[in-house]
Amino acid sequence: MEEREERKERRVVEESISTLEEAGKRAPKLEGVPTGVEGLDELFFTTRTDRGKPKQVPLGGIPRYAVVNLTGISDTGKSVMAEQFALTQAERGEAVAFITVETPANFVAASLRERARAMDIDFDEVKGNIILIDAASYHALREDVPTLLNTLAYAIKEHSIKHVVIDSITGLYEAKEMMARLIVRQLYNFLKKWHQTALLVSQKRSGHEELTAEAAGGYAVSHIVDCSIVLAKRMVQAKYEQQLYGKPLGDLVRLIRIDGCRMCGHDLRTHLMEITELGLVRVGPPLGATVKEK
Repeated sequence: MEEREERKERRVVEESISTLEEAGKRAPKLEGVPTGVEGLDELFFTTRTDRGKPKQVPLGGIPRYAVVNLTGISDTGKSVMAEQFALTQAERGEAVAFITVETPANFVAASLRERARAMDIDFDEVKGNIILIDAASYHALREDVPTLLNTLAYAIKEHSIKHVVIDSITGLYEAKEMMARLIVRQLYNFLKKWHQTALLVSQKRSGHEELTAEAAGGYAVSHIVDCSIVLAKRMVQAKYEQQLYGKPLGDLVRLIRIDGCRMCGHDLRTHLMEITELGLVRVGPPLGATVKEK
């Protein structure tokens, strides 16, 4: 019996082996998915050859089929960005599964309606393209990943879903951070299998360095996903900061940085960001450019 178990453990998985040529035939075309966030789509690019020289070409959004980690401490605009992304896909006619882990679905629906008004999107025309999965109200979805994935698979098949938003993934491993990597890996593999473009919102501890991708559960999310976008906020507390940011003392400065993307090139700089008076996230110029101006 021991010999049989030993042979089983040492078996060769032949189907896992392929040449680069074979794998390349199955590779998806690299194309951008517009995020609905002004100034963000231009920060992703691909490289093409022009007259024998490599040239950067804007991708026009996050890479299709990418699993993106959107992380930051509270009140940095993560949920707003997730809603802008979902509404943009719905307006483009592509269905989105919005898994709400923190807030019951009816409250998320109210928030999406307000966000649609701010974005000048006809809510009645897009509401059929956003499928809410209420993990906040249903304990089984929040506490048991296989149940959540089975429910999501059913929704994908029933509604021809192309995109997934989870707000927030941190709530799926709350109080059990030792399992964070396992949970994130399961979700990542599922989303890849079903060819979804996904935005995973993750909540950082306030004690973490502001512009790193580290979130609750250590590096569980950022080490597994394809791309991490980090949001931060900083209060202007000193005169040099007042001069640097062009803001009065006591004001908040918001920042955004792409912390790596495996699937395409991206801007490496930290950019200013703002939440407009209409409640929308907008990405501004790189911090270096504002310093040079001043």
